[in-house]
Amino acid sequence: MTTGDFGGFHFVIFVFSDGRAAFRFAQRPIDVSLINFRSKRICAACFLAILAVLAPVCADSQEPANGGILKGYVRDSNGLPVANATVFLQLATESPTPAVAPESTRTASDGAYRFAAVRAGTYTLRAQMDGYGEAIASRIPLARKELKKIDLVLVPLEASEVQNSSSRGASSRGVSSQGTSSAKPSAAAPEFFDEPQFTVAGVTEAANAGGHGSDSVQRTSEALARATVSLDASSGKGSPGATNSLPSSADESSLRDSVAHDPKNARLHHQLADVEEKLGHPLEAVREYQRAAELDPGEPYLFDWGTELLTHRALEPATEVFTSGHRLFPKSARMLIALGVSWYARGAYDQAARCLAAASDLEPANPTPYLFLGKIQSAGAGADASLAETAQEKLARFAELQPDNALANYYYAVSLWNRSQSAADGESDAQRNSERSERVESLLQKAVHLDSKLSGAYLQLGILYAQRADYQQAIAAYRKAIEVGRDDVSSEHSSPDGDETVAQAHYRLAQAYVRTGDKTRAQEELQLHEQSAKKTKEDTERERREIQEFVITLRKQNAATPTEP
Repeated sequence: MTTGDFGGFHFVIFVFSDGRAAFRFAQRPIDVSLINFRSKRICAACFLAILAVLAPVCADSQEPANGGILKGYVRDSNGLPVANATVFLQLATESPTPAVAPESTRTASDGAYRFAAVRAGTYTLRAQMDGYGEAIASRIPLARKELKKIDLVLVPLEASEVQNSSSRGASSRGVSSQGTSSAKPSAAAPEFFDEPQFTVAGVTEAANAGGHGSDSVQRTSEALARATVSLDASSGKGSPGATNSLPSSADESSLRDSVAHDPKNARLHHQLADVEEKLGHPLEAVREYQRAAELDPGEPYLFDWGTELLTHRALEPATEVFTSGHRLFPKSARMLIALGVSWYARGAYDQAARCLAAASDLEPANPTPYLFLGKIQSAGAGADASLAETAQEKLARFAELQPDNALANYYYAVSLWNRSQSAADGESDAQRNSERSERVESLLQKAVHLDSKLSGAYLQLGILYAQRADYQQAIAAYRKAIEVGRDDVSSEHSSPDGDETVAQAHYRLAQAYVRTGDKTRAQEELQLHEQSAKKTKEDTERERREIQEFVITLRKQNAATPTEP
């Protein structure tokens, strides 16, 4: 008798005196079968064959507890299942030639696919089928033991594209097709309205912070995205006079009936989108916003479509929509603002600053582009020297045009301060920086005089005094920033940086106490800083978890490059 183990299986081989042989195999601890053979040679051959069959099972069973599952359906643009489509799952890497071959499977008759025992990581999902453009869902995070459902949408090719695709033959497989890029826009669309090169295929829970830049930059990006929605001037989300009451399922059903009777009514599609978003159905909402924009690609509907994509962190599609919107409506300041916010969220800080500066030129009396520009430069996102100078010029104009606006004085002061900190240390620069320091102090004092609840201005005053080694004044300013921040954290305009300002004030106050030799108070402030920073992080993560992110399938691979506004 011989025993052994193979993966998750245990086997026992018996050899009898008459030459017969048998083996028993079991997936521990349950027996599966006992097989008898008349010769040891046949027994050995069958045993090896069974091991070959079990080898993939053993490989998959090595990570049953930790592996994730990715599954979903492949459908066409009409929602019908696509059977026998090939679905590829590839571990995402920065290399254009991944070392690990993709896994693949085929869809069932109902369009279902499934990948099991998938190791934790970030993946790219692709679906291919003859006669359809390739569907791609990129940067899909999958955690240990996570079950994620993602549906893919295959868009039929035009007849000419099908012919070209067939002539290319099997060698073209694996290369993303052009999808519907050559399809003509609808008759109602303007001449230069581009067919979108993406499809919103589904939603998934927001991943942990994985965006561009520091935590402060990402929080700023998220805050700007929320503020962009409030720029909506149409009849829906964020518009003046729009009701904030939660609609009922009856409202949704009634609107769906109206859309069914009048499917080409853009206004009805837009109203249904507003209702779906308020009911917590972002996937249905974005499709209705898109349909409204396709039927009537005016500025309001394009803007709403883009902000819905931006809200749910479909950043590249949002940039695509806002870029088209800006080209069609070059005089729309809010379209430029939204385009700048989408570039900022993608880490293109210089392009974001250009868009916001251009928006301020379109409407010099409008405070919004200045406020967004000030928010960006306060977060510390990198931009080249020429753009930093441009931002300073625009914020200087803001302060000049609106001298009684506390935030205008505050943001101009911060821009001057940032420029002085990046200047060289020569003698002439030292003189210039001294003059700037006095100008910064004057602007900040004016800001807190205009708005005594502006905690960010008190914090910046403390930083300025600390650099002058005037620690007593610095301590007083930091303490005021903390006091104001605690008393009025609910006000949007009282503190441009929210709880982060309070956390930073505690930390800098601790440093000031160290400089004055008060180590006990310094330690107390450090503990308060840690508590405040922890609360800010927890609140931010909770807010992120509440937002469902869109899963995007691309019809065409085209790396979007920044264009001049």
